[in-house]
Amino acid sequence: MKNKSIAIFASAFSLFAIAACSSLGEADSKNYPKDHVDTRREGRGKLLGDEGLTLFGGKEKEDSKGSGLGVNSFLWRASLDTLSFMPISQADPFGGTIFTDWYEDPAAKGERFKINVTILDDRLRSDGLKVAVFRQKLDENNSWRDSEVAKQTSTDLENAILTRARQLRIKQTGK
Repeated sequence: MKNKSIAIFASAFSLFAIAACSSLGEADSKNYPKDHVDTRREGRGKLLGDEGLTLFGGKEKEDSKGSGLGVNSFLWRASLDTLSFMPISQADPFGGTIFTDWYEDPAAKGERFKINVTILDDRLRSDGLKVAVFRQKLDENNSWRDSEVAKQTSTDLENAILTRARQLRIKQTGK
């Protein structure tokens, strides 16, 4: 009987000790400076919002952004507009990624392109966008082989998207 009570006491003491230690890590982590990823996560809020899940309308926040996207809405719309001639295979507005499928220009047979766009920021900034272009050529055995793409191609696409995003912002806000 005495051994059983000692075992229960030891178990309870261990649980309290573990619980007490778990709060130490939280206090220490708040003292470290935040990088851009942590700052972006905090700006997005929680999955169900800061107020939780709201059914049947509920109260709306007056200071909400209204776009519902996890990234800059002008960059998102401009990316879709710029790539509208290509088939989109995946588009994630919360993660800020757009992946196209392979596109072969009818004027350039035997060559196809694929583009990946990643929006890195929720602000309209020139460094808030990354474009990767992939190119393949058809060889004599009728199989696609990866081919080199000029770095300027990605830069030109980024500039076209940024120009379109600025046009959309001016059209909407007048600024």
